Amino acid sequence: MDFQTFVQQTVDFVRHNQAWAVPVVFALAFGESLAFISLLLPAWGALVAIGALIGSSGIKFWPIWVAASLGAAFGDWVSYWIGLKLEYRVAHMWPLSRHPDLIPRGETFMKKWGIPGIFIGRFFGPLRAIVPLIAGIFEMPFWHFQIANFASAFVWAATLLTIGDVISKAVIWGLW
Repeated sequence: MDFQTFVQQTVDFVRHNQAWAVPVVFALAFGESLAFISLLLPAWGALVAIGALIGSSGIKFWPIWVAASLGAAFGDWVSYWIGLKLEYRVAHMWPLSRHPDLIPRGETFMKKWGIPGIFIGRFFGPLRAIVPLIAGIFEMPFWHFQIANFASAFVWAATLLTIGDVISKAVIWGLW
């Protein structure tokens, strides 16, 4: 299944099964933020598209925002834990073994940015999957990681959902 088909089917499911919106959004954000899975499941597009449903379909912003935020934060938390427990062995595991440049790029990024890197990394594709893993490998202090993790997750989720909502309104108003 290609990216566009995945997004369309997910959005159609949420549109027709609004009671499932919160768990679906949580799962999408969790998968988008979880090391290994996020390289295979680019869920950000579905989250933006679900954001477009918020105003027009009666889906409420707050539960979707909290679900996306917590899903993203828990995905990064698990990734951090994997890095902490497995250390550099993760570089030899699939799918990271197929992308040997990701760990060194993440390491360089984290050495340069430190704690703000957790926040910055959340907003950049492959870094989103690798930064929490690297933070765990390098044993970043737990609370420093978690504060940056949860703060960035709430900002990231609000950004994606708001982009979708703004695009939706622009289309309705004929601006797009």
